[in-house]
Parts: sequence; C-alpha cells; structure tokens
Amino acid sequence: MNNNYFVRKNPRLKDYDYSLNGYYFITICTINKKHLFGHIIDSKMKLNSIGKQAYISLKNIPKIYVTIKIDKFVIMPNHIHIIIIIKKKQKFQCKEL
Repeated sequence: MNNNYFVRKNPRLKDYDYSLNGYYFITICTINKKHLFGHIIDSKMKLNSIGKQAYISLKNIPKIYVTIKIDKFVIMPNHIHIIIIIKKKQKFQCKEL
C-alpha cells in the first residue's frame, strides 16, 4: 500500500442497486484538487474552457440518456456537485387469469 494516498471508506450502501429509480447526489473531484474547471472571481465562478465543456456535457446528459434527468448541478474550481434523477418507465405485467 502506498502511504501517499488516503484510503477512504466506501460511501455506497451495501447491497443497494444504484440503477433503481431515485435521486442521487454525486460529487466529482479533480485529482490533487487542481482547479481544472475555472476560478472564483468576485465571488462568482468563472468557467474556463474545461469548465465550459463540463457544463455542456452535463446539460447534454438527458439528451443521451433518456432515463436520466439533471435536477441541479454546480461546477466549482476543483469539483462538481450533481443531483441526478433516474426515472425508468416501469413495465407493467398482467396477471394470468
């Protein structure tokens, strides 16, 4: 084991199916906390080219994945917070008579 890396506890619930319908809070962090998405200027986030591409990609997720909607997201200099909604149509089965 490399002592230079912090090993964190797995935040996932044991035996939970994360493909189920519901709201999910996701955080994506940059490696080494580098400010890859832009900078805070006058208390506002100013996206750079990578941040702008991240913004476009997040906006396009529902167009690519029809069962996923983006409720809210915020792009910060070194991380992104996203609330996604997975909403798959349920298949209804008729009982045999």
